Formats: sequence, C-alpha cells, structure tokens
Amino acid sequence: MEMTDMKPEEMSHPPMDHLLGMEYCIDSNPSWGGAVLLGFQHFILCMGTAVMIPTLLVPLMGGNAHDKAKVVLTMLLVTGINTMLQTLFGTRLPTVISGSYAFLIPVISIISDPSLIQIADGHTRFKMTMRAIQGALIISSCIQIILGYSQLWEVCSRFFSPLGMVPVIALAGLGLFERGFPVIGTCVEIGLPMLVLFVALSQYLKHVQVCHFPILERFSVLISIALVWLYAHILTVSGAYKHSSQVTQLNCRTDRANLITTMPWFDVPYPLQWGPPTFSADHSFGMMAAVVVSLVESTGAFKAAARLASATPPPPFVLSRGIGWQGIGLLLDGLFGTASGSTVSVENVGLLESTRIGSRRVIQISAGFMIFSILGKFGVLFASIPFTLFAAGYCVLFGYVGAVGLSFMQFINMNSMLSLFIIGMSLFLGISIPEYFFRFTMGNHHGLSHTRAGWFNDLINAIFSSPPTVGFIISVVLDNTLDVSNRAKDRGMPWWARFRTFRWDSRNEEFYNLPFMLNRFFPRS
Repeated sequence: MEMTDMKPEEMSHPPMDHLLGMEYCIDSNPSWGGAVLLGFQHFILCMGTAVMIPTLLVPLMGGNAHDKAKVVLTMLLVTGINTMLQTLFGTRLPTVISGSYAFLIPVISIISDPSLIQIADGHTRFKMTMRAIQGALIISSCIQIILGYSQLWEVCSRFFSPLGMVPVIALAGLGLFERGFPVIGTCVEIGLPMLVLFVALSQYLKHVQVCHFPILERFSVLISIALVWLYAHILTVSGAYKHSSQVTQLNCRTDRANLITTMPWFDVPYPLQWGPPTFSADHSFGMMAAVVVSLVESTGAFKAAARLASATPPPPFVLSRGIGWQGIGLLLDGLFGTASGSTVSVENVGLLESTRIGSRRVIQISAGFMIFSILGKFGVLFASIPFTLFAAGYCVLFGYVGAVGLSFMQFINMNSMLSLFIIGMSLFLGISIPEYFFRFTMGNHHGLSHTRAGWFNDLINAIFSSPPTVGFIISVVLDNTLDVSNRAKDRGMPWWARFRTFRWDSRNEEFYNLPFMLNRFFPRS
C-alpha cells in the first residue's frame, strides 16, 4: 500500500501519557539486589557534581585539601538527606536533589568580597567565606519555602501549559552542553572511549542478558566508568601524563583529587560546623537569583522525571509541595555549609531513562549510600574518577532529558504557526542569550552586568546565564499573552487539565499520596 493510500491515523503515532519500554514505574520495584546496585549507580553519578563544585570553589575560598574533602563529604550527606526528604514528603518523584552550578555566580561574588579577600590566613578566610555563603543560603531559602508552602507556586503553575513547558524541560538537558563534549575534549583519550562504551552497552548490547537479566543495559554507567577508570589509572601510573600540562593532568589523572589521604575514616558533618553564619543583605539578594534559577530548573526536571517514571504529570499543589521541601533542602545546605545550593540532578533524571527503571525505591537507596558517606574513606573513595568520564555520560543523559522535553510537543498542535514561533524562539534564545553572557564573562573576566550594586549584578548574570530560566521567561510570557482564549487546544491544555487535581485522575492518588497519613497536614486543592 502506498503512503498516499494510508489513512491519517495510520501515518502517525497517537499521543501517549507514558513512554514505551519503561520496565518499572514510580511505585514498582526491582528485586532488592538489583535495586541496591541501581541505587549505587545513581550514587556514583552524583560524585561528579559533589566533587567538582568543591574543587572549583574551595581553593578560591582559601581552603586546603582537608577543607575540600570536608565540603565534599558534607555535600554528599546533605544530598542524601534532601533526596530522602523529597522522595518521602515532597513530590515523591524519583529525583536526586544535589548541588547546583546555578549558585556559582553569587557564591563567587561572595568569595570576591573585599572584606573577605583581605584576610591573610587562608584557612581563616575559608571559614569566614563559608559563613557568609551559609547566611546567604539560609535567608534566600525562604523564597522557595514561602512559594511552596503558601501554594503560590501552585497558583503560578496553573499558567503553565505543555507548550510553555517544552522549552523549559528541553533546555534543562540541552542547555547543559558546556558540561558535555567541551569537557571530553580536555582529555579525549579517556572521554571518547567512555562515550562510545556507554552508548554500546546501553543501546547496541542492551539485549545481552545474564540469567535473564539485561545487565549491560541496567548498569551501563557503572560498567563503563569502572572499565575506563581502570584504563585511565593504567595511563596515570605508567607515566603517560608525566610531562603533560596542568589542565591535562587535572582532567586525565586518577590521583589528582587528593581526598582519600586527607579524609579520616569516620567523620560526621553537622550544622554550623564552620561557625555561626554571617548575614549580609547584599549577599542574600544576590543568592536569591540563584534560588529562582533553581526553582525553574527543578520545575522542568520534576516534570521530566514524572514522565520517565511513568507517573502522571505532578498536579500543581504537588509541585508546590516539592518546591517547599526543596526550600528546606536549601536551608539545610546553609546550615551544614555545602558551599552551594541544591536543585534536581538532571543527570540522575536521565539515568532513569537509560536504565528504564523509574522506581522511587532505587533513588531512596542511593540516598542511603550518600548518607553512609559519613564513613569518610567510603565517601571520597570514588572521587578519583576523572570528571571527564562523567562528562561523557552527560552527553547521553542530558540528551535524554532534552528529548523528554521535546516529547511534550505531541500534545501540542505543531501545525500552528504560533506554536512554532513560541517554541522556536524560546529554544533559540534560551541557548543564545546564556551563551552570550558566558562568552562576555570569559572575555572580560566579569559578568555582563557590572555595576556597583553586587546583588543586582548577581541577579542579572545568574538568571540570564541559565538556559531553562531564559526559556521559561520567554515561553511562559508568550504562551500566556498571545491569543490565549482561542488556543487552549493548540497549547495542549485539554490533555494537561486531566492531571490538575486528584479527583480527575485516580492515578494521582497512587503516585503522590504522602506516607504515614500525612495528607491531612497538606490539604489537596
């Protein structure tokens, strides 16, 4: 039969609430043995962010190797606590709440404060800077706490349509391209083998089974990192990088972390371990910009995680509840002193699709591994993995999340010129504007906004350096101001409306009900 003779419904794929091929959904679980290994794989993936952020910030703060190890351990512990709280009482989606690069701009602004720079002793400057960061995080966390628990974010989210969310979710993954192949390029000899091996195991060899278990597909990240790390270690001990540049050695060697020797066997981070926080209005206002960016990025990541976990799109008040708990997480970041705020880990969301397992239990087990990192040597043992290996995995995992965002276009009328305009403009400017800010900063050694008001500089530079946030501003504004009354179906609202309350879809009860009869404290609207 020729294509011209086919009926329209035979020439297309109808929209589907769930993705095909997911083995386990949010509340179905693999065997305990498999769940533990999968949770450990999520834990390993978190090590990239948990090590990289302190590696970037602690030396700038004047800290030494021991201080960096302590911050890594603190970040792992707080990530575990925040992840457990989010999966139990927040959105209940299988999401890891880890450190966020969105906070680098205001944190570096605090580090550069003249009153801190002039402190001569490095360790004293580190502690004073950490206290200033803690105070800013504690104050700014109120934004998400208030928006979440007052249900203001629920009200705001009622203006979100599938059309408006496509650029936000897509850019949550695709907008992180700088952490992909540009990092691989710093050490191609281990980054490229990692990328090729990961794709081969997860896609070409995914049907290979051991005892009827698709081991290569389920643990492709773990196996790839283990094999390529061994290869990188052989290169390191054989002296392959002995005369290489410092940049090459930093990205290729397996002995540059310098964390295992400086970390005690047992160390429990505790609140206010660096001393009492110090508070500054200038620092706090600057940090609030990063909190807003974290809010937008997490909103997109929550919606991507729901789709990958075969759950219904989170109703507005569930989303608001999750943002409230994320605000609590930011408060814990400030109390413990992680040197950065937190957000939903995009790479771990992508791993849900790579393994085809969206189980909540797996993520809770990974949180257990993070909390178990109070055994200091265990927590930093895996810090010897070069960040280049994580970047190779990001090329696939961030791409997954970006593609999930694009999959929401099936619920939109893509034959509408207005829909094409909104999505096209949001995606393009969502990448183009942050790239402009990035290039300007690299060329001039300061952000595009460079006034005497530091908080204003942080506000502008942080918000417009985030692709999801720029895409969110453009798409939501255009979507809610251009011919709204006549475009409900084009925007995908009839499909989305079914999931806005618990009453309209019984599956919402199954996925988002709180445990221990706690729903009475969080009334459903």
